[in-house]
Amino acid sequence: ILEIAQIDVKAGMESEFEAGVQKAAPLFKRAKGCGGMLLQRSIEQPARYRLVVQWETVEAHTVDFRGSADFAEWRKLVGHCFAQPPQVEHVREVVKGF
Repeated sequence: ILEIAQIDVKAGMESEFEAGVQKAAPLFKRAKGCGGMLLQRSIEQPARYRLVVQWETVEAHTVDFRGSADFAEWRKLVGHCFAQPPQVEHVREVVKGF
């Protein structure tokens, strides 16, 4: 399962947001059911990011992680940078082209 979060940050806070995500990486690494995370930045809209997190199950994210102290710490590190609440969805692979 991949969690894809579209995150728009306040203008001028891009570097602070990226640093916060870097600091938060260990929170994800130790989260139950988390298999990895990465952050991508839009080229066309440089204040827009995609956080992609691999989870064993949707519940590993929505119940275990979101209910943890580490989630609160994640939000403390980066939440003040959000221009609006992130748009989050969960996807699973259905076709692998190559």
